[in-house]
Amino acid sequence: MFKVIRRGTRSVPATNMPSDSSSFSALRVASFESRRAADMQRLIEKMGGQAFVSPSMREVPIEENREVIDFANRLITGQIDIIIFMTGVGVRHLMAEIERHVDRERFLAAVSDIISIVRGPKPVAVLREFGLAPTVCVPEPNTWREVLSTIDAHVPVAQQTIGLQEYGQPNTSLVAGLEARGARVERVTVYKWDLPGDIALLEENLLAIVNGHRDVAMFTSSHQVVNVLRVAERLGVLHRFRRGLETMAVASIGPTTSETLRELELPVDIEPEHNKMGHLVAAAAAKAPSVLSRKRGHSTFSAVPTFSAVHHVAPAAPENQNVPFSGGDSLFLRACRGEPVARTPIWLMRQAGRYMAEYRAVREKTTFLELCKNPQLCAEVMITAVQRLGVDAAIIFSDLLPILEPMGMDLEFTHGEGPVIHNPIRAAAEVDRLMELESVESLDFVMQTVRMTRAGLANDIPLIGFAGAPFTLASYAIEGGGSRSFLHTKTLMYRDPPAWDTLMSRLARAVVRYLNAQIQSGAQAVQLFDSWVGCLGPEDYRRFVLPHMRAVFAGLAAGVPVIHFGTGNPALLPLQAEAGGSVMGVDWRIDLDDAWRLIGHDRAIQGNLDPAVLLADRDEIRRRAKEVLDRAAARPGHIFNLGHGILPQTPVDNVIALVDAVKELSIRKTT
Repeated sequence: MFKVIRRGTRSVPATNMPSDSSSFSALRVASFESRRAADMQRLIEKMGGQAFVSPSMREVPIEENREVIDFANRLITGQIDIIIFMTGVGVRHLMAEIERHVDRERFLAAVSDIISIVRGPKPVAVLREFGLAPTVCVPEPNTWREVLSTIDAHVPVAQQTIGLQEYGQPNTSLVAGLEARGARVERVTVYKWDLPGDIALLEENLLAIVNGHRDVAMFTSSHQVVNVLRVAERLGVLHRFRRGLETMAVASIGPTTSETLRELELPVDIEPEHNKMGHLVAAAAAKAPSVLSRKRGHSTFSAVPTFSAVHHVAPAAPENQNVPFSGGDSLFLRACRGEPVARTPIWLMRQAGRYMAEYRAVREKTTFLELCKNPQLCAEVMITAVQRLGVDAAIIFSDLLPILEPMGMDLEFTHGEGPVIHNPIRAAAEVDRLMELESVESLDFVMQTVRMTRAGLANDIPLIGFAGAPFTLASYAIEGGGSRSFLHTKTLMYRDPPAWDTLMSRLARAVVRYLNAQIQSGAQAVQLFDSWVGCLGPEDYRRFVLPHMRAVFAGLAAGVPVIHFGTGNPALLPLQAEAGGSVMGVDWRIDLDDAWRLIGHDRAIQGNLDPAVLLADRDEIRRRAKEVLDRAAARPGHIFNLGHGILPQTPVDNVIALVDAVKELSIRKTT
């Protein structure tokens, strides 16, 4: 039924294998190594670098590991359905512990009778030493996402008990992904990572980085990253160490290490095509000089003499919590700023949604609100969508309404994902039930989603945060859900304008805090969704909405593009432009060129294909996409999008066809 998946490759933002002529040119290379320090030093010196190799971790078996013994007995007695081996070292430690307490042959026979999944060739090689052939091998390079995608393709895990051989520290994202697919996960930790017995060389490398005496940093394991930060914190130089890496060329051996670096808010500049030590050193030698030119603002680099003594380090400055991002020159952000681009960037509202089988598989295991509060799964579904569609930007997976919960609203998503607020505000006297959002601590799951999504995206894909606009949030809070007439909303608005202004001001302040927190967590742009504002006429918008929208835009972090998106009434566009926003999002109820004239050509525009067009055949999709692009006339500042979110009935292949068509049709001709 199952077969071993042979090794393969996937597209990553990697450095190609350089030619033999590549050289570090005497750059000073700090390498944080585990077991092969001598080999690493020889490789660096062979490529013309000054090598400073410091052991940074060691594997420590867990003595008298009762957990492993209990797990082995459960597997032998048929209580484990699937086993996942994450590392070769882990397999060895597992077998060594089992052999002391459990019949080895019975255990091996039990493993051969169930589905076994291995992450890469190293555990495969160790299992073969014990006469075992795994059922499925996850191709390299990989992270926990590739483990899950391989499982989705080959192994049904719903209602199955999975034994997960862990290493060092728990992979909470993998566990959450398995549980979301309906599996029961039994984690088996066979060893832990610790600092080496002698950390003198590690401390010397850290302080040299702090003092500017290293040019390149290389990491070959995610656990090295954790240990290095531990020692930096112990030395009291954590902030200075982070700042030091920002001016260096940082090389990571592969996706898992890169992901850890990004999650810990450290830069990743170089990643080889193959996650091998030799490829890492060669790629670093080839790319480090150009990386340093970019980071330090010089055209050439040469090493300066190494100091054997480590000098005094100044006290650390306050920590900077922003996630590094190297895509400021991306198509999307250039278009947001109204700058010329080689082609029109495209992303799609609701690009991770029910139209995708991958999303539906996750949603079958959890409620929508629970999904929104699970950062690992939110990041997974969006990153999957971005990679599959090939779009130019990602937007965090979340919803407009969770912000209302800490403000006192009793929110539920009923069958069919319709939002219901069980304690709606229906009178002026009830406005104070909507509490002030004093902090966003209760919404930290959204900030974690921002950080984890940013960490998992390619470095050239910007991440968009978002929030509902005050009028749309007020409408939900008052109506208790969606509405056709907005009777209750307009009644409060007309009957008691002071109470309405109190409500809107409170929501405006909450939105500002919420979006600024997303920006601080790593969002490179934000979008305000005013999904229901089209129910108003221009005069009502001017009186009841415009002042509060101005307050929102005035309070947002400077320099971050803000997309102002409203639907339903093109007559409001001039007033929405007056309210603010560096990019105006428009729906399909107005031609793009007419909308651009209304908002002014000094403003970028986003839109505006009717989402229903994606239900047509490919030729019609292409024709309608060309029509939108023709109306934009290659003017700088156009971001292609739908006029609203992708409909659940949309074929995925049609969405991909749209993305491909926009990329092809919008390429600018050069002379």
